Amino acid sequence: MTSALNTWKAIAASFLLLALHAHAGSSEAVATTKVQPKIQSIPGDSVYRLPISLENQQAQNFKLADQAGNIVITSMFYNSCEYVCPMLIDTIRMLEKKLDEKEKSHLSVLLVTLDPARDKVATLQSIAKARELDTQHWVLARTSEKSVRQLAAVLNIQYRQMDSGEFNHTSALILLDKNGRILARSGTLGSVDDEFLQKIKLALKGLDAGTAAAAP
Repeated sequence: MTSALNTWKAIAASFLLLALHAHAGSSEAVATTKVQPKIQSIPGDSVYRLPISLENQQAQNFKLADQAGNIVITSMFYNSCEYVCPMLIDTIRMLEKKLDEKEKSHLSVLLVTLDPARDKVATLQSIAKARELDTQHWVLARTSEKSVRQLAAVLNIQYRQMDSGEFNHTSALILLDKNGRILARSGTLGSVDDEFLQKIKLALKGLDAGTAAAAP
């Protein structure tokens, strides 16, 4: 309950920050998106209401709201991290292996770098290739430093860049429903968090049931 309250506080704080900077421009923005999200149709407590622009490993621009309709595992990472971030990717792959093919087909992964200054598109491409990530379902993304701060606040991910250039950061996997609302989070790395896995399966089952109900 306390965690959920903190999450809503983080979301509220982020949107307040956006309002204060509404006229400040966006000189740090990496790029603009080709798709305009339908913000009006997204719930008020959705992560997707954060209108930041991102760039994926294929140099394509997108908005968070473009993920709407999918069940998404999201987190933040950076390439030069030697231990925790590689383990974060490994843990998501462990979770995927616990899903059947139908479940996996409806699950997306969105990882946003904390280090856009060094993690260029080519770097994201090399990570996807080296880790043999299925880019039909995995998105590695970068955005401006300002948007990194906003997204981290909404996801309640704490981070700090140290003098060495490395980052001290929260490591959490966050599960989003089809509307971008936070369903669950897990700090377990290196093994499968069974409770988190069940949340994923339940969300995918609900998505599948909704799709079936909507079918003619």
